[in-house]
Amino acid sequence: MLRLGAHESIAGGLFRALERASEVGCECVQIWTKNSRQWRSPPLTAQEITQFKDVREQTGLQPVVAHAAYLINIASPKPSLWQRSVDALIDELQRCVALEIPYLVLHPGSSTTGASHSGQIQVIRALHQVQQTLTGQSTRILLETTAGQGHALGGTFEELATLLQEGDLGDNLGVCLDTCHVFAAGYDIRTPEGYAATMAAFDAIIGLDRLAVIHLNDSKHPLGSHKDRHEHIGEGHLGLEGFRPILSDPRLEGLPGIIETPKSDDLHEDRENLARLRKLGIPPGQPAK
Repeated sequence: MLRLGAHESIAGGLFRALERASEVGCECVQIWTKNSRQWRSPPLTAQEITQFKDVREQTGLQPVVAHAAYLINIASPKPSLWQRSVDALIDELQRCVALEIPYLVLHPGSSTTGASHSGQIQVIRALHQVQQTLTGQSTRILLETTAGQGHALGGTFEELATLLQEGDLGDNLGVCLDTCHVFAAGYDIRTPEGYAATMAAFDAIIGLDRLAVIHLNDSKHPLGSHKDRHEHIGEGHLGLEGFRPILSDPRLEGLPGIIETPKSDDLHEDRENLARLRKLGIPPGQPAK
């Protein structure tokens, strides 16, 4: 079974995301490390870092996963935006290192011009610059699978494999698989057979050893739509049964499975979505806890 968690708000302080996650029954959590709508934020203070680590220890949430700001586009053909994105990525990695966060999920970005190959070159250049700047950094960058919308990179396993191989970060570069995104990209994971075929392709092209985090989201749009819109578990085109294969895959035992579904201030939707996933992950004949 995956370790289940949710993306939680850092409003009120980074530590508050951990408290929110604990309150809704998470085993792990995903957060922003700063205001996701701004390029830069003030440096973390010693008090913020200590408070974050203390609350993480108190709650037992493991692992904590960070998500890079959507502003970052390391595939951009525009030199100024590309460099600004690289600088922001380095800043986020430094924040993760300070907070002892092991994973930073990153969208590969968009070429904006439709030239996929040139976009890949930009991503590879960015990863090389990160490597040169942060030699020996402990946080692993995870390129996220995308729905392949517009000119976004990462919509196929082959494309991600190229970025992983050429990015030259070794074990410091991995993958985050999003169920909504791969489904929208055309990988049918709704049935045991479809899931098995998809993961066989993933293993052959990328390697299961590269998979570190899973985003568990239903899809508002049908298979192959190339539209990235998350839906509550069981209420979209994946459906409840569409999550059973990935939840019961013994090869993924212990990996973080994080929901990024719509929520209101009281977070009741997180509790409900996590409960649905836990019920689906119970083997037949085994009573629910």
